[in-house]
Amino acid sequence: MDKRIFAIPVSGGKLCSHFGHCEQFALIETESGEIKGKSLHTPPPHEPGVLPKWLQQLGANIIIAGGMGSKAQDLFSQKGIMVITGAPVDSPESLVRQYLSDTLVTGENVCDH
Repeated sequence: MDKRIFAIPVSGGKLCSHFGHCEQFALIETESGEIKGKSLHTPPPHEPGVLPKWLQQLGANIIIAGGMGSKAQDLFSQKGIMVITGAPVDSPESLVRQYLSDTLVTGENVCDH
């Protein structure tokens, strides 16, 4: 039914606030508001435009990030991927559960470019 894949940049098992320089991306699969699976993926070398295409190929629909530049947000938007910025440093599963239960509190987009 309501199947989504969340992509969350992680470093040391928690959200990495600098989107383009994280160690890995956690992909969290959800269905009908429940977490169904999680996988970790090491991103390709960071270059403008690489991550939107790569995450789209992995099936991501939503990104939960700390900070992201407006150009990157536009690129994800063009790929049909929704971006949520200003998320707190927490585990990927916790962030997705907060989002699904409408309790995710986001602050400022912590990216300055």
